[in-house]
Amino acid sequence: MNNYTDQLRLHNLKATPQRLAIADALHIHGHITIDSLYGMMLQKFSSISLATIYKNMNLMIENSFVQEVKLPDTKSVYELSKASHSHLLCKECGEVEDVTIDLTSAIKEASTASSFKIESTALTFVGVCKKCS
Repeated sequence: MNNYTDQLRLHNLKATPQRLAIADALHIHGHITIDSLYGMMLQKFSSISLATIYKNMNLMIENSFVQEVKLPDTKSVYELSKASHSHLLCKECGEVEDVTIDLTSAIKEASTASSFKIESTALTFVGVCKKCS
């Protein structure tokens, strides 16, 4: 298990055993649904409730320790916060991967075309991964 005690504290969060286990699961799996996370947490904390998972995840999101990744036509997944990036979603197996691409010109073009001040982006490419093709 990685030690996320200091990182949680840097995000103004107490390093509870549940939060440390959530951080470790996110680190190991990269992207995970609440349902999958809950199943993993039940193995470690037999009396943990789904409400406790949601409460912790919401607090971790509010404090920018975790990010919600909203995906088209499927449940959101969650990941540890990191540098700005986009996602690849396999429409066959549901695998989600990070991809870092420069969106500067696309953001500038969209902002100019719409007179809209863009503050953030969330881009997901949908296709078929190497394992499924």
